[in-house]
Amino acid sequence: MFSIGDSIIYGSYGVCKIVGIKDMKVGEEVSSYYVLEPVFEKNLTFYLPIGNELIKEKMHHTLSTEEIYALIKAMPDEDTIWIENDNERREKYKQILAGNDHTALVKLIKTLHLRQKELKENGKKLYISDERFLNDAKKILYDEFAHVLDIKQEEVLPLIFEQIEANEQE
Repeated sequence: MFSIGDSIIYGSYGVCKIVGIKDMKVGEEVSSYYVLEPVFEKNLTFYLPIGNELIKEKMHHTLSTEEIYALIKAMPDEDTIWIENDNERREKYKQILAGNDHTALVKLIKTLHLRQKELKENGKKLYISDERFLNDAKKILYDEFAHVLDIKQEEVLPLIFEQIEANEQE
């Protein structure tokens, strides 16, 4: 399913590169492990058992360039997903961050960004948990965009705005 050199998304750790496959002995068993290095955190290495289905569910190939531009183009039309109940909202947002649904990530970012803007106009702030969800979602999405498009992380948001503006003028 995955090969050495593949760029993947691994859970909330974001973009990782599979730099090797290593046989390791755990107890009496020898198993094969993917060796992953996060692209934007250089001093971290993960060893993930190849046959573990739970781990495999958290590993996903990165989007293609075409998929990223299609996602950006669809951003203005995406609905928001605000949930009034704090506990339900936290659970839903945790699921989104743990999943591989880029459209849901866009909706989450859009929802919390608009909520943050609305609260700021009234002299208030987002709850800390909502702010954390917003930052985590941005990191996941923006890191993937930066890696795939081969741009700096700080260039992602301006690129998104530029693309949305260009699409509105079409």
